[in-house]
Amino acid sequence: MFAYYYPPMGLSGVQRVSKFTKYLPDMGWQPHVITTGPTAYYAHDETLLADLDGRDIVIHRTECKDPNSLLKEQGTVKMPRESVRKFLRRISDTFFVPDNKKAWARQALALGRELVQQYEFEAIFVSGPPFSAMTAAAQLSNETGIPLVVDYRDLWVGNQFHFYPTLWHSNKHQQLERDVLTLASRVTVTNRRIKEHLIARYNFLRSDEVAIIPHGYDPADFDTASPFHREDSAFRLTYAGIFYDVVTPVPFFKAVRKVLQENPSVQLDLHFVGLLRDEYKKTARKLGLEALITDHGYCTHDDAVRHLLSSDAIWMMVGNTRNADTISSAKLYEYMASRKPMLVSVPEGTLRKDAQRYGAAWITNPDDIDAIATSILEMYMAWKQGCLPKANEDVVASHNRAALAETLAKQFGMSARVI
Repeated sequence: MFAYYYPPMGLSGVQRVSKFTKYLPDMGWQPHVITTGPTAYYAHDETLLADLDGRDIVIHRTECKDPNSLLKEQGTVKMPRESVRKFLRRISDTFFVPDNKKAWARQALALGRELVQQYEFEAIFVSGPPFSAMTAAAQLSNETGIPLVVDYRDLWVGNQFHFYPTLWHSNKHQQLERDVLTLASRVTVTNRRIKEHLIARYNFLRSDEVAIIPHGYDPADFDTASPFHREDSAFRLTYAGIFYDVVTPVPFFKAVRKVLQENPSVQLDLHFVGLLRDEYKKTARKLGLEALITDHGYCTHDDAVRHLLSSDAIWMMVGNTRNADTISSAKLYEYMASRKPMLVSVPEGTLRKDAQRYGAAWITNPDDIDAIATSILEMYMAWKQGCLPKANEDVVASHNRAALAETLAKQFGMSARVI
């Protein structure tokens, strides 16, 4: 398994593969994970690594010269201002194709070549982004004949965050993706829209070769978790995660101000678990919301779950962007496990449909301040009256990570070589 993002790195990008590796041994598979060594990153969480203790997993770590590894002595680093982050991303997309993890991918490929001399592997699995990991895994599959299973957490070509400075860049990404998919035995994706994009772009892909395995939650993370003690009497709305690119709290802040200006008796308590950058705190201060905000900073995943359970409702947003209908924010599906009512401000697409299926959700467009304000007030009044809606338990159950790992194991079984 090629996985650049893996514990002790934190944030949502590590969850899918780490939880797959946690539960695959229950289905008769022993994962060997090729991942990075110590790196500088925006968040680290040792408890995510401890969660894998005692499982039949072998972790192989590389040392290399990708930007994060070169800064490893800095450990957890501060996320830059959004304008700076976007500028650096554009530079990276200009000079590194498919991404700036190419140096790590070369090291991972070299390590993979060593491992196939020591073990008899039945399948190679890779999850992207980063998509350079896909090219490395595909090359190893091509050299060894070991079947390749490729997993998409996001689109590659047409990715909502990618910058293509020239036609050459766009064509090169498409060529690399075509090469990978030509070699893949099976493809897994987080939602139907990504599947439709891939099949429309590459006519050699058959529908039955592309399986949908959505994001999910680990029931073990919630079964033993207990809410934090509360003494306040306000309506607590919580956001867990980070803000970047088109994921911004500004429309929400403006909606909260509108609610309070028009309904002074409303008592709101806004909690943030993750990375709330100074630029957004400054916006909240300008809007007169500073006293309502509790910023917990980055917490362990266990504590993040406890904060969700301590809330009266939770909220998320994804802004309007290219191919927004393909975005499957992992946040939504972990939120589902809390069974809490949600405010979901997202464009048309996968997230909106899944929030509708969940049932206990107020859904708005991401930049519709009036609709967001109306939803907050409706949630507040329902809370005061004790009639907040309940989650659809069948939908919640369909995102259990143990069951999703079983689905992945079936994909391995359909592609695995016979030894």
